[in-house]
Parts: sequence; C-alpha cells; structure tokens
Amino acid sequence: MKIRELMTRDVKTLKREHTLQEAAQMMADLDVGIIPVANQGDHLEGVITDRDIVVRAVAKGMDINSTKINECLSPAVVTCNPDMTAQEAADLMAQHQIRRLPVVEKERLVGIVAIGDLAVVGIHENEAGFALSEISEPASPELH
Repeated sequence: MKIRELMTRDVKTLKREHTLQEAAQMMADLDVGIIPVANQGDHLEGVITDRDIVVRAVAKGMDINSTKINECLSPAVVTCNPDMTAQEAADLMAQHQIRRLPVVEKERLVGIVAIGDLAVVGIHENEAGFALSEISEPASPELH
C-alpha cells in the first residue's frame, strides 16, 4: 500500500515566527506531538515537536510565550513521498528512530504519516511492529 493512501492530508502548520506556546497549544488541541513548520506554498522548513519544546526551551528556562519556533525547531527533517510503500516508510522510521514522517511532493508538504497509520492497516502490522521495535531500541543499550 502507498503512503498516499495512509497519510493524513489535512496537516496544520505553523510558521517560524509563531511562539512555542502557540505550537504547544496547537499540539494540545490536535492531540499530536509534532507540527510541521512551513512557509507560504507549504514549503517544509522543519518541524517542532513536543520534545523540542521541552528539551530545547523549557529545560533551559526559556519563556515559551515569547520564544519563537525558529529558535527550537528541528530543521533537518526526514521525509517521505506519497508514492513510497508502507514498508519503505516503516524502514525509514526504523532507520532514523522516528515515529512520524512528513510527506513531501514537489517540495510541498502534502501530508504526514505516523507509525500508528501503518499499524491500523492489518496487512502492515509486521512493518509497523518492526519499525516500532527499532524506534524504541535505545541508542546506547549499555547505559541501561
């Protein structure tokens, strides 16, 4: 099955100029942990995650009401395209230990696919399970 058939299409985005508080509020409203950051034309510039907000801002004592997304976003984003298979997306998630992939076509954000999207389709349970096990694998197992 192609990502085009599994992805969420109506993806809300924010701009670099929005505050971390606005990003956190949108995450809470949408019940998500990631918001793509895009400029006009839906050109993906990065993502802001709940973890970015906590680790890069809150832990450092930054004011989330005035700190702009630009200061904490993850600019190097792993993406997929809508014609990738679910297996290819699962492999990419496992390789990079991530749970969500923005879907980009012709340099435009067209959707997002999450590990859960792969898991809800019965024929992809193995791919999703494998990807999740790889994502959940500690980077430094000797520390545990």
